[in-house]
Amino acid sequence: MSASGYSPRLRTAIVFTGAGTAGVYHAGVLKALGEAGIKVDIAAGHGVGAVSAAFTAVDGASKLHEAQGLWLRPGVTSAYGWRRGLRIAGGALLVAAALILSPLLLLVVTLGVYLVGLLLSLASLTDAAAAMTRAYHALLETAIAPEALPTVMPRAVVLLLLVTLIALVISWFRARLATRGGRRRMRGAFWQRVFGAPLAHTRLVDAVMSRLWELVRGLMTAPRPAPPDFGRRYAELLSENLGQPGFKELLMTVHDVDARRDLSVTLLAEPHRTAFHARRSDGRPREGETIDLAGVQRDAMATVLEGALAMPLVTATARLTFPADSYWRGETHRLVDRPGCLLHLIDEAAAAGAEQVIIVSAAPPPSGPHQLRAARADIAGFTGEVVRGIETASLAEVERVARARMTACFVIRPDYNPVGPFDFAGADDDASDRRMTLAELMERGYRDAYQQFIEPVVAASGERL
Repeated sequence: MSASGYSPRLRTAIVFTGAGTAGVYHAGVLKALGEAGIKVDIAAGHGVGAVSAAFTAVDGASKLHEAQGLWLRPGVTSAYGWRRGLRIAGGALLVAAALILSPLLLLVVTLGVYLVGLLLSLASLTDAAAAMTRAYHALLETAIAPEALPTVMPRAVVLLLLVTLIALVISWFRARLATRGGRRRMRGAFWQRVFGAPLAHTRLVDAVMSRLWELVRGLMTAPRPAPPDFGRRYAELLSENLGQPGFKELLMTVHDVDARRDLSVTLLAEPHRTAFHARRSDGRPREGETIDLAGVQRDAMATVLEGALAMPLVTATARLTFPADSYWRGETHRLVDRPGCLLHLIDEAAAAGAEQVIIVSAAPPPSGPHQLRAARADIAGFTGEVVRGIETASLAEVERVARARMTACFVIRPDYNPVGPFDFAGADDDASDRRMTLAELMERGYRDAYQQFIEPVVAASGERL
């Protein structure tokens, strides 16, 4: 926490950071802050924190932590899974490999049968051994008959290899369609273009959009519109209700791969909006690194959230097409989360007029000696370890900068968290020798918010909320 006390009279930003299951921890913290009536002016975030900020800005935090909310639904366990084409291709290859190895498996079974027959003979059960051996001989002759295994196995293997090839081609074709008509070509070996990113986050994006649409549509029963219309509806809802109870200004950060810079996406109230988008003190324009959802790019919200949930290297990027009259003149850029962009996000929150900041992170403090855990070999697990390590390493520097630029800085984070960023099915807790679920992680966020901020900071400040 900061040396300076909390004051509800100061312009306050809450900053959510992290990826994947960090959103579950954010939801628990939001529940506690809502109960305590903590005043927040700006909801900011990157990665899955952008999702938390988007819900918070339109008074929808309950959609994150309620029993049927975003994070406690059964379908969330497959949020970051293998791409469908790779799953089909991998399954077909495994079955084909099993068929090719079936003669070896048959040999192992044969040895096992003769061993059992020998044991039965030694136990003076000669008749039983002979009956078993005859039955197995009959079964073996049927299996290796010319019209059986020797004919069926090659055909089945060829069919499975054909399924693998078709699945990969369809996966490649869908990846090409995902470019949305852009003229930019993909470079690299053909197999690289076919396989592409191994994981898909489309289910998580769809779940986020569906729950957010429930807030945007209100009492209407209209189906969720296309992403541009969705973005415009969200921007209109927030713009019309800024200043109303429950609604907050919005600040999100996503990395623009093609521009090689972080992109700040905002919807701020005046006069902070004008000051934020003005030229820097050194004269550099801000148009190339900001998106104003209250301006001509108000339809970008859905694509920005898709990019915020995309992870470098392991998932496909989101593609945002800028208007022809914008700074980027109709270009299509790739968006993805950058785990180390928290410092940039704090700078942008200060530029938006924040005087004190509450940082919410699911990454525990660095571990000490003799606290090593088993290393993760799977792609999602290893990527999660790297992402969490980057966030943990940057938090100390972020706190220092935030305290230098603002009146006060407060951090809510767990002392210990065995659930990795992509462990949506829960994780084995080595310290307690049990499995920790997402519901427990949410409860931990709720408890940490009270123990680390509400009781020792807000209650001790003596300020009336």
